[in-house]
Amino acid sequence: MRSELVTGGQATRVLFDATSVPADRGGVGRYVDGLLKALSALDADLAVVCQRTDAERYGRLLGNAEVIGAPAAVAHRPARLAWEQTGLPLLAQQVGAQVLHSPFYTCPLRASCPVTVTVHDATFFTEPEHYDKSRRTFFRSAIKTSLRRAARVIVPSKATRDELIRLLDADPTRIDVAYHGVDHEAFHAPSDDEKARVRARLGLGDTPYVAFLGAKEPRKNVPNLIRGWVAAVTGRERPPALVVAGGSGHDDDIDQAVAEVPADLRLLRPGYLRYADLPGYLGGALVAAYPSHGEGFGLPILEAMACAAPVLTTPRLSLPEVGGDAVAYTGESAEEIGRDLGALLDDETRRLDLAKAGFDRAKEFTWESSAEVHLAAWARAATG
Repeated sequence: MRSELVTGGQATRVLFDATSVPADRGGVGRYVDGLLKALSALDADLAVVCQRTDAERYGRLLGNAEVIGAPAAVAHRPARLAWEQTGLPLLAQQVGAQVLHSPFYTCPLRASCPVTVTVHDATFFTEPEHYDKSRRTFFRSAIKTSLRRAARVIVPSKATRDELIRLLDADPTRIDVAYHGVDHEAFHAPSDDEKARVRARLGLGDTPYVAFLGAKEPRKNVPNLIRGWVAAVTGRERPPALVVAGGSGHDDDIDQAVAEVPADLRLLRPGYLRYADLPGYLGGALVAAYPSHGEGFGLPILEAMACAAPVLTTPRLSLPEVGGDAVAYTGESAEEIGRDLGALLDDETRRLDLAKAGFDRAKEFTWESSAEVHLAAWARAATG
Protein backbone atom coordinates (compact mmCIF):
# COMPACT_ATOMS: atom_id res chain seq x y z
CA MET A 1 0.00 0.00 0.00
CA ARG A 2 1.09 3.56 -0.63
CA SER A 3 2.45 5.44 2.39
CA GLU A 4 0.00 8.08 3.62
CA LEU A 5 2.79 10.11 5.24
CA VAL A 6 3.42 12.80 2.68
CA THR A 7 4.83 16.26 2.17
CA GLY A 8 3.09 18.63 -0.18
CA GLY A 9 0.71 15.88 -1.33
CA GLN A 10 3.49 13.43 -2.23
CA ALA A 11 5.45 10.79 -0.34
CA THR A 12 8.67 12.11 1.20
CA ARG A 13 11.67 11.30 -1.00
CA VAL A 14 14.34 9.76 1.26
CA LEU A 15 17.97 8.84 0.59
CA PHE A 16 18.80 5.99 2.98
CA ASP A 17 22.51 5.44 3.60
CA ALA A 18 23.04 1.68 4.07
CA THR A 19 26.81 1.77 3.57
CA SER A 20 27.43 1.11 7.29
CA VAL A 21 25.88 -2.39 7.13
CA PRO A 22 28.63 -4.95 7.89
CA ALA A 23 29.13 -8.10 5.83
CA ASP A 24 28.02 -10.32 8.74
CA ARG A 25 24.73 -8.29 8.98
CA GLY A 26 24.80 -8.28 12.80
CA GLY A 27 22.48 -5.94 14.75
CA VAL A 28 22.71 -2.93 12.44
CA GLY A 29 22.28 -5.22 9.43
CA ARG A 30 19.14 -6.78 10.89
CA TYR A 31 17.78 -3.29 11.59
CA VAL A 32 18.51 -1.90 8.13
CA ASP A 33 17.38 -5.00 6.24
CA GLY A 34 14.15 -5.43 8.22
CA LEU A 35 13.29 -1.75 8.06
CA LEU A 36 14.00 -1.34 4.33
CA LYS A 37 11.94 -4.41 3.45
CA ALA A 38 8.98 -3.01 5.43
CA LEU A 39 9.41 0.45 3.89
CA SER A 40 9.36 -1.08 0.44
CA ALA A 41 6.12 -2.92 1.29
CA LEU A 42 4.64 0.44 2.33
CA ASP A 43 5.68 1.84 -1.09
CA ALA A 44 7.96 4.48 0.44
CA ASP A 45 9.79 6.77 -1.99
CA LEU A 46 13.33 5.51 -1.37
CA ALA A 47 16.78 5.77 -2.83
CA VAL A 48 19.19 3.43 -1.04
CA VAL A 49 22.96 3.75 -1.27
CA CYS A 50 24.89 0.70 -0.11
CA GLN A 51 28.16 -1.19 -0.40
CA ARG A 52 28.64 -2.50 -3.94
CA THR A 53 28.55 -6.06 -2.59
CA ASP A 54 25.02 -5.40 -1.27
CA ALA A 55 23.59 -3.71 -4.38
CA GLU A 56 22.21 -6.86 -5.99
CA ARG A 57 20.77 -8.05 -2.68
CA TYR A 58 18.93 -4.78 -2.03
CA GLY A 59 17.80 -4.64 -5.65
CA ARG A 60 15.99 -7.96 -5.14
CA LEU A 61 14.70 -7.04 -1.67
CA LEU A 62 13.33 -3.58 -2.35
CA GLY A 63 11.29 -3.77 -5.53
CA ASN A 64 10.79 -0.23 -6.83
CA ALA A 65 13.41 1.53 -4.68
CA GLU A 66 16.38 3.09 -6.45
CA VAL A 67 19.50 1.19 -5.32
CA ILE A 68 22.89 2.84 -5.78
CA GLY A 69 26.26 1.20 -5.24
CA ALA A 70 28.64 3.46 -3.31
CA PRO A 71 32.28 3.92 -4.38
CA ALA A 72 34.34 0.79 -3.70
CA ALA A 73 36.56 2.68 -1.26
CA VAL A 74 33.75 3.01 1.31
CA ALA A 75 34.25 -0.65 2.20
CA HIS A 76 36.99 0.75 4.46
CA ARG A 77 35.67 2.66 7.45
CA PRO A 78 37.89 5.79 7.26
CA ALA A 79 37.01 6.24 3.59
CA ARG A 80 33.33 5.69 4.32
CA LEU A 81 33.31 8.34 7.05
CA ALA A 82 35.05 10.80 4.73
CA TRP A 83 32.62 10.02 1.87
CA GLU A 84 29.71 10.49 4.27
CA GLN A 85 30.71 14.13 4.69
CA THR A 86 31.25 14.87 1.00
CA GLY A 87 29.91 12.31 -1.44
CA LEU A 88 26.73 11.45 0.45
CA PRO A 89 25.32 15.03 0.55
CA LEU A 90 26.11 15.37 -3.17
CA LEU A 91 24.28 12.11 -3.87
CA ALA A 92 21.27 13.40 -1.91
CA GLN A 93 21.10 16.34 -4.32
CA GLN A 94 21.46 14.09 -7.35
CA VAL A 95 18.55 11.82 -6.37
CA GLY A 96 16.30 14.70 -5.33
CA ALA A 97 16.09 13.63 -1.69
CA GLN A 98 13.93 15.67 0.67
CA VAL A 99 15.47 13.87 3.66
CA LEU A 100 18.75 12.01 4.12
CA HIS A 101 18.73 9.21 6.71
CA SER A 102 21.85 7.87 8.42
CA PRO A 103 21.09 4.63 10.34
CA PHE A 104 24.21 4.25 12.48
CA TYR A 105 25.10 7.16 14.81
CA THR A 106 27.05 9.36 12.36
CA CYS A 107 25.68 11.79 9.80
CA PRO A 108 26.86 14.52 7.39
CA LEU A 109 27.54 17.87 9.04
CA ARG A 110 26.19 19.74 6.02
CA ALA A 111 23.59 18.72 3.48
CA SER A 112 21.13 20.50 1.20
CA CYS A 113 18.19 18.66 2.81
CA PRO A 114 17.27 17.78 6.42
CA VAL A 115 19.25 14.90 7.91
CA THR A 116 17.84 12.30 10.31
CA VAL A 117 19.93 9.76 12.20
CA THR A 118 19.41 6.61 14.24
CA VAL A 119 21.17 6.55 17.62
CA HIS A 120 20.96 2.94 18.78
CA ASP A 121 21.95 3.35 22.42
CA ALA A 122 23.54 5.57 25.05
CA THR A 123 25.76 2.92 26.59
CA PHE A 124 28.91 4.74 25.48
CA PHE A 125 27.92 7.15 28.26
CA THR A 126 26.17 4.84 30.76
CA GLU A 127 28.61 1.90 30.47
CA PRO A 128 31.89 3.55 29.38
CA GLU A 129 34.07 0.92 31.04
CA HIS A 130 32.86 -1.67 28.55
CA TYR A 131 34.44 0.06 25.53
CA ASP A 132 38.02 0.71 24.55
CA LYS A 133 39.04 4.36 24.65
CA SER A 134 39.14 5.02 20.90
CA ARG A 135 35.71 3.51 20.25
CA ARG A 136 34.19 5.25 23.25
CA THR A 137 35.61 8.62 22.21
CA PHE A 138 34.48 8.26 18.60
CA PHE A 139 30.89 7.27 19.33
CA ARG A 140 30.42 9.78 22.13
CA SER A 141 31.47 12.53 19.73
CA ALA A 142 29.27 11.13 16.95
CA ILE A 143 26.19 10.97 19.19
CA LYS A 144 26.69 14.52 20.47
CA THR A 145 27.13 15.80 16.91
CA SER A 146 24.05 13.96 15.65
CA LEU A 147 21.91 15.29 18.50
CA ARG A 148 23.04 18.79 17.62
CA ARG A 149 22.90 18.60 13.82
CA ALA A 150 20.09 16.21 12.90
CA ALA A 151 16.59 17.46 12.19
CA ARG A 152 15.25 14.39 13.99
CA VAL A 153 16.84 11.53 15.92
CA ILE A 154 15.31 8.05 15.87
CA VAL A 155 15.98 5.71 18.80
CA PRO A 156 14.86 2.09 19.34
CA SER A 157 13.52 2.41 22.91
CA LYS A 158 12.15 4.81 25.48
CA ALA A 159 15.10 3.94 27.71
CA THR A 160 17.54 5.21 25.08
CA ARG A 161 15.50 8.37 24.58
CA ASP A 162 15.39 9.02 28.32
CA GLU A 163 19.15 8.46 28.72
CA LEU A 164 19.95 10.89 25.90
CA ILE A 165 17.74 13.50 27.54
CA ARG A 166 19.16 12.86 31.01
CA LEU A 167 22.82 12.68 30.09
CA LEU A 168 23.11 15.00 27.10
CA ASP A 169 20.18 17.36 27.52
CA ALA A 170 18.79 16.21 24.17
CA ASP A 171 15.67 17.94 22.89
CA PRO A 172 12.80 15.47 23.51
CA THR A 173 10.66 17.11 20.83
CA ARG A 174 13.14 16.00 18.15
CA ILE A 175 13.43 12.34 19.23
CA ASP A 176 11.20 9.59 17.84
CA VAL A 177 11.01 6.11 19.40
CA ALA A 178 10.76 3.34 16.79
CA TYR A 179 10.97 -0.13 18.32
CA HIS A 180 12.79 -2.70 16.23
CA GLY A 181 10.80 -5.51 14.72
CA VAL A 182 11.62 -9.14 14.08
CA ASP A 183 11.40 -11.08 10.85
CA HIS A 184 8.82 -13.67 11.83
CA GLU A 185 9.61 -15.83 8.80
CA ALA A 186 13.32 -16.00 9.59
CA PHE A 187 12.83 -16.25 13.37
CA HIS A 188 10.11 -18.78 14.15
CA ALA A 189 9.34 -21.69 16.44
CA PRO A 190 11.56 -24.40 14.92
CA SER A 191 10.56 -27.88 13.88
CA ASP A 192 12.17 -30.94 15.42
CA ASP A 193 14.14 -31.38 12.18
CA GLU A 194 15.53 -27.83 12.43
CA LYS A 195 16.61 -28.46 16.02
CA ALA A 196 18.20 -31.79 15.08
CA ARG A 197 20.10 -30.24 12.17
CA VAL A 198 21.69 -27.63 14.44
CA ARG A 199 22.57 -30.23 17.07
CA ALA A 200 24.29 -32.31 14.41
CA ARG A 201 26.12 -29.30 12.99
CA LEU A 202 27.39 -28.38 16.47
CA GLY A 203 28.24 -31.97 17.38
CA LEU A 204 25.99 -31.88 20.45
CA GLY A 205 24.29 -35.22 19.98
CA ASP A 206 21.55 -35.45 22.58
CA THR A 207 23.30 -33.13 25.08
CA PRO A 208 20.97 -30.32 26.25
CA TYR A 209 22.41 -26.82 26.07
CA VAL A 210 22.14 -23.18 27.11
CA ALA A 211 22.46 -20.74 24.19
CA PHE A 212 24.07 -17.33 23.85
CA LEU A 213 24.04 -15.43 20.57
CA GLY A 214 25.75 -12.07 20.15
CA ALA A 215 28.99 -10.17 19.79
CA LYS A 216 31.70 -10.99 22.33
CA GLU A 217 31.90 -7.44 23.64
CA PRO A 218 32.45 -6.60 27.33
CA ARG A 219 28.95 -5.12 27.51
CA LYS A 220 27.43 -8.53 26.71
CA ASN A 221 28.78 -9.98 30.00
CA VAL A 222 29.86 -13.31 28.52
CA PRO A 223 32.58 -14.06 31.14
CA ASN A 224 30.02 -13.87 33.96
CA LEU A 225 27.61 -15.97 31.90
CA ILE A 226 30.29 -18.66 31.58
CA ARG A 227 31.08 -18.58 35.30
CA GLY A 228 27.38 -18.51 36.19
CA TRP A 229 26.70 -21.49 33.92
CA VAL A 230 29.52 -23.43 35.59
CA ALA A 231 27.97 -22.74 39.00
CA ALA A 232 24.49 -23.70 37.77
CA VAL A 233 25.39 -27.05 36.17
CA THR A 234 28.30 -28.38 38.27
CA GLY A 235 27.32 -31.60 40.02
CA ARG A 236 24.33 -32.34 37.78
CA GLU A 237 23.99 -35.87 36.50
CA ARG A 238 23.54 -34.61 32.94
CA PRO A 239 25.00 -31.08 32.84
CA PRO A 240 23.80 -28.93 29.91
CA ALA A 241 26.48 -27.58 27.60
CA LEU A 242 26.93 -23.85 27.01
CA VAL A 243 27.11 -22.69 23.39
CA VAL A 244 28.48 -19.17 22.89
CA ALA A 245 27.77 -18.26 19.25
CA GLY A 246 28.33 -15.05 17.32
CA GLY A 247 31.16 -12.75 16.33
CA SER A 248 34.61 -12.79 17.91
CA GLY A 249 34.41 -9.30 19.46
CA HIS A 250 37.12 -7.93 21.73
CA ASP A 251 36.52 -9.25 25.26
CA ASP A 252 39.79 -10.81 26.43
CA ASP A 253 38.18 -11.85 29.73
CA ILE A 254 36.23 -14.53 27.87
CA ASP A 255 39.38 -16.59 27.33
CA GLN A 256 40.16 -16.41 31.04
CA ALA A 257 36.64 -17.56 31.95
CA VAL A 258 36.89 -20.41 29.42
CA ALA A 259 40.18 -21.52 30.95
CA GLU A 260 38.45 -21.90 34.33
CA VAL A 261 35.75 -24.29 33.02
CA PRO A 262 36.08 -27.78 34.59
CA ALA A 263 37.10 -30.53 32.19
CA ASP A 264 33.85 -32.46 32.67
CA LEU A 265 31.71 -29.57 31.38
CA ARG A 266 31.22 -28.81 27.71
CA LEU A 267 31.50 -25.29 26.30
CA LEU A 268 31.30 -24.68 22.53
CA ARG A 269 32.29 -21.52 20.64
CA PRO A 270 31.18 -22.11 17.04
CA GLY A 271 31.50 -18.48 15.90
CA TYR A 272 28.92 -17.27 13.40
CA LEU A 273 26.02 -19.60 12.71
CA ARG A 274 24.18 -19.73 9.42
CA TYR A 275 21.11 -17.49 9.39
CA ALA A 276 18.92 -20.49 8.56
CA ASP A 277 20.21 -22.31 11.66
CA LEU A 278 19.24 -19.61 14.18
CA PRO A 279 15.65 -20.77 14.85
CA GLY A 280 16.82 -24.32 15.53
CA TYR A 281 19.70 -23.06 17.66
CA LEU A 282 17.69 -20.62 19.79
CA GLY A 283 14.44 -22.57 19.90
CA GLY A 284 16.25 -25.82 20.67
CA ALA A 285 17.99 -24.46 23.77
CA LEU A 286 16.87 -25.16 27.32
CA VAL A 287 17.44 -21.43 27.95
CA ALA A 288 18.62 -18.55 25.76
CA ALA A 289 20.78 -16.51 28.14
CA TYR A 290 21.63 -12.87 27.50
CA PRO A 291 22.82 -11.24 30.76
CA SER A 292 23.85 -7.93 29.18
CA HIS A 293 25.00 -4.91 31.16
CA GLY A 294 22.70 -2.77 29.01
CA GLU A 295 21.22 -2.45 25.53
CA GLY A 296 19.70 0.24 23.37
CA PHE A 297 16.98 -2.23 22.40
CA GLY A 298 17.80 -5.92 22.82
CA LEU A 299 17.22 -7.51 19.42
CA PRO A 300 18.86 -10.84 20.45
CA ILE A 301 16.26 -11.46 23.16
CA LEU A 302 13.41 -10.54 20.80
CA GLU A 303 14.72 -12.96 18.17
CA ALA A 304 15.04 -15.70 20.80
CA MET A 305 11.49 -15.02 21.99
CA ALA A 306 10.25 -15.29 18.39
CA CYS A 307 11.91 -18.72 18.22
CA ALA A 308 9.94 -19.86 21.33
CA ALA A 309 13.02 -19.99 23.54
CA PRO A 310 12.73 -19.31 27.28
CA VAL A 311 14.90 -16.22 27.81
CA LEU A 312 17.03 -15.19 30.79
CA THR A 313 18.25 -11.59 30.68
CA THR A 314 18.86 -8.57 32.93
CA PRO A 315 16.47 -5.71 33.75
CA ARG A 316 18.98 -3.17 32.40
CA LEU A 317 17.98 -0.13 30.32
CA SER A 318 15.70 -1.17 27.44
CA LEU A 319 15.58 -4.92 28.03
CA PRO A 320 12.37 -4.86 30.14
CA GLU A 321 10.67 -2.85 27.36
CA VAL A 322 11.28 -5.78 25.05
CA GLY A 323 10.92 -8.72 27.43
CA GLY A 324 8.16 -7.44 29.70
CA ASP A 325 6.75 -10.27 31.83
CA ALA A 326 7.59 -12.84 29.14
CA VAL A 327 11.23 -13.38 30.13
CA ALA A 328 13.10 -14.28 33.31
CA TYR A 329 15.45 -11.71 34.85
CA THR A 330 18.73 -12.05 36.67
CA GLY A 331 21.52 -9.82 37.95
CA GLU A 332 24.81 -9.15 36.21
CA SER A 333 27.15 -11.04 38.56
CA ALA A 334 28.24 -14.63 38.04
CA GLU A 335 26.64 -15.58 41.38
CA GLU A 336 23.24 -14.15 40.40
CA ILE A 337 23.37 -15.68 36.94
CA GLY A 338 24.30 -19.07 38.41
CA ARG A 339 21.46 -18.94 40.93
CA ASP A 340 18.76 -17.87 38.45
CA LEU A 341 19.93 -20.03 35.57
CA GLY A 342 20.02 -23.04 37.90
CA ALA A 343 16.47 -22.30 39.05
CA LEU A 344 15.25 -22.18 35.43
CA LEU A 345 17.01 -25.42 34.55
CA ASP A 346 15.23 -27.08 37.47
CA ASP A 347 11.78 -25.80 36.48
CA GLU A 348 10.58 -27.21 33.16
CA THR A 349 7.07 -25.84 33.65
CA ARG A 350 8.36 -22.30 34.00
CA ARG A 351 10.55 -22.70 30.93
CA LEU A 352 7.56 -23.85 28.88
CA ASP A 353 5.46 -20.95 30.18
CA LEU A 354 8.21 -18.45 29.31
CA ALA A 355 8.64 -19.93 25.86
CA LYS A 356 4.95 -19.46 25.08
CA ALA A 357 4.76 -16.00 26.64
CA GLY A 358 7.85 -14.82 24.80
CA PHE A 359 6.63 -16.21 21.49
CA ASP A 360 3.31 -14.41 21.89
CA ARG A 361 4.93 -11.13 22.96
CA ALA A 362 7.36 -11.18 20.03
CA LYS A 363 4.39 -10.92 17.66
CA GLU A 364 3.83 -7.36 18.92
CA PHE A 365 7.14 -6.18 17.43
CA THR A 366 6.97 -5.73 13.65
CA TRP A 367 9.15 -3.95 11.14
CA GLU A 368 5.99 -2.48 9.59
CA SER A 369 5.29 -0.58 12.83
CA SER A 370 8.91 0.59 12.93
CA ALA A 371 8.71 1.70 9.29
CA GLU A 372 5.60 3.78 9.99
CA VAL A 373 7.41 5.67 12.77
CA HIS A 374 10.37 6.31 10.45
CA LEU A 375 8.07 7.60 7.71
CA ALA A 376 6.36 9.96 10.15
CA ALA A 377 9.74 11.24 11.39
CA TRP A 378 10.93 11.86 7.84
CA ALA A 379 7.73 13.72 6.95
CA ARG A 380 8.19 15.95 10.02
CA ALA A 381 11.83 16.57 9.12
CA ALA A 382 10.94 17.50 5.53
CA THR A 383 8.32 20.03 6.62
CA GLY A 384 10.47 21.59 9.35
